[in-house]
Amino acid sequence: MPDNRKQTQPKTKNRKSADSVEPEAQATKDEQETPDEHAEACGELAPEPPEIVHPSPFEMPDRYSTKSLDRAANAHLARFTLGVTPYGMASTFFTWGAHLMGAPGKQVQLAEKAARKAMRFGVYMNQLARDPNTPGCIEPLPHDHRFDHESWQRWPYNLMHQSFLLTQQWWYNAACDIDGVTKHDEHVVSFVTRQMLDMVSPSNFIATNPEVTRATLDEGGGNLMRGMQNFLQDWERAVSGKPSVGAEDFVPGRDVATTPGKVVFRTHLLELIQYAPQTDSVQAEPILIIPAWIMKYYILDLSPHNSLVGHLVDQGYTVFMVSWRNPTAEDRDMGMADYFDAIEQAFDAVGAIVPDQKVHAMGYCLGGTLIAAKAAQMARDGQDRLASLTLLATQVDFTEPGELQLFISESEVTFLENMMWDQGYLDTKQMAGAFQLLRSTDLIWSRYTHDYLMGKRQDMFDLMAWNDDATRLPYRMHSEYLRKFYLGNELAQGQYHIDGKPVTLDAIDVPLFCVSTTSDHIAPWQSVYKLHLLTEPSLTFVLTSGGHNAGIVSEPGHKGRSFHIHTTDQDDPYIPPETWETVAKPHEGSWWPALVDWLNARSSGKTTPPKMGTGKGKYRPLEDAPGTYVFQK
Repeated sequence: MPDNRKQTQPKTKNRKSADSVEPEAQATKDEQETPDEHAEACGELAPEPPEIVHPSPFEMPDRYSTKSLDRAANAHLARFTLGVTPYGMASTFFTWGAHLMGAPGKQVQLAEKAARKAMRFGVYMNQLARDPNTPGCIEPLPHDHRFDHESWQRWPYNLMHQSFLLTQQWWYNAACDIDGVTKHDEHVVSFVTRQMLDMVSPSNFIATNPEVTRATLDEGGGNLMRGMQNFLQDWERAVSGKPSVGAEDFVPGRDVATTPGKVVFRTHLLELIQYAPQTDSVQAEPILIIPAWIMKYYILDLSPHNSLVGHLVDQGYTVFMVSWRNPTAEDRDMGMADYFDAIEQAFDAVGAIVPDQKVHAMGYCLGGTLIAAKAAQMARDGQDRLASLTLLATQVDFTEPGELQLFISESEVTFLENMMWDQGYLDTKQMAGAFQLLRSTDLIWSRYTHDYLMGKRQDMFDLMAWNDDATRLPYRMHSEYLRKFYLGNELAQGQYHIDGKPVTLDAIDVPLFCVSTTSDHIAPWQSVYKLHLLTEPSLTFVLTSGGHNAGIVSEPGHKGRSFHIHTTDQDDPYIPPETWETVAKPHEGSWWPALVDWLNARSSGKTTPPKMGTGKGKYRPLEDAPGTYVFQK
């Protein structure tokens, strides 16, 4: 095949010296030469290898076909691994194992720890032989409740669970503190080994779980028969796409999402719900809530007694809620720009229905990240549309996203992209697999023991039914979100672009109210707290008891709820999260009244409630809440 590549060697025939060339002629020659040719002529660099500078155009079609083959193969593999990349895991374990092999000091330390734990266990056995009430030699972690029952303190079950906990502790020591291994890789190894150990926990087997053994003997195996029926029922529902048992008792519009309202605007991506006023007068500034699009919106409008929307309406606010569409394969090319455009359209609708008023914007989880970036864009473009900004369990800095970071790497994102490229979206089951692994003890093995070994059913409740009602994520949007927000952390670094220009969070110039939860494994409160370092205005930070979802659904009267709250003004010194709780004021009960008080202080006063929609035209009422998108499966 002839070589059609452009020659990079300089022509020397009839070449004059540079000093003898007239200025105009020299300029013309410089314009005609490529930068590499000119630099080489001046003796500044050698030509680059031609295979780097000029790849053959004939390779492109072949590469396209092989790339498609790679994607198809990985897409099918991902369905068996629930979207978790085996390549990244293998690479991480190889790195860990290689560095461990090259660390004789660490090996000696682990051998010493194994010997000490064996001795410790032997001493415990000796003491136990003399006194059956001898306390254990190791305590479970605070969140581990597998061995709480008193029967675990009797022989031989006490020996079983104590041996298991010592083994678990040794493997944690083996996974961590190895020179040359990143903290991320150490956490991945620790996480995976913990999952493997959890599979063989003595609580998971009939003969080694005293509670299951006793129930089996007392009932003559009746618990196992019920457990098998439960398993078959769950399996049938899973393969047929049906919701979990009992979820049918929580239907949006009938049992949950019952706050009265109207759909006043609809696009391909969202429905905008305006809730009917419940008071004679309302605050002049409306509230626009942007929920996460990974789940249905009605976590903020659950049952009548624990609906945040209902609470805000009862306190005299006009509330608007975005209800996201559940995308299909046809929406594969919808990206983050489409979601930002949808939020812009929602603001336009609110502005038309409640004219000449600023808006209290509120975002939950991913919706909070979206509205934070949108608020920064509004500030950049001089759009004075916000009265305040409230973020619920929201991260804007993704350097420490908790255990979820174990699933976020170049290998993992590429693996997910291959799966989404094949089907056009990330499926709900594929998302649920990763979240269940994060809390496998609570969400997988405790359910296995309770439902299948003990033969009991946990009663369904509204929050659990909502958690079972997930949505899909479009291929392009989710890829952009993972790469730009998680991997690149572009929003926190001021490198994220909206409408072709970067946005910076320090441009936000409205008061901020931020809520985080103590047990959040998706958005850890120390990560959420970094908002203090990225914004300038007054920031009221609330740390409430509970998890990512249950801590937000914290209605007044909810037992066991408490929170800390502290406001950092613009000129106040920074308080690190390690000492923040000592400064923040503790409160018992729900944080919802504190939010209402904060919003009241930043509202201009009461006025007559606006009409539902504009009555006619683009923003006329279309149908009753909760609309149609919430029912899409």
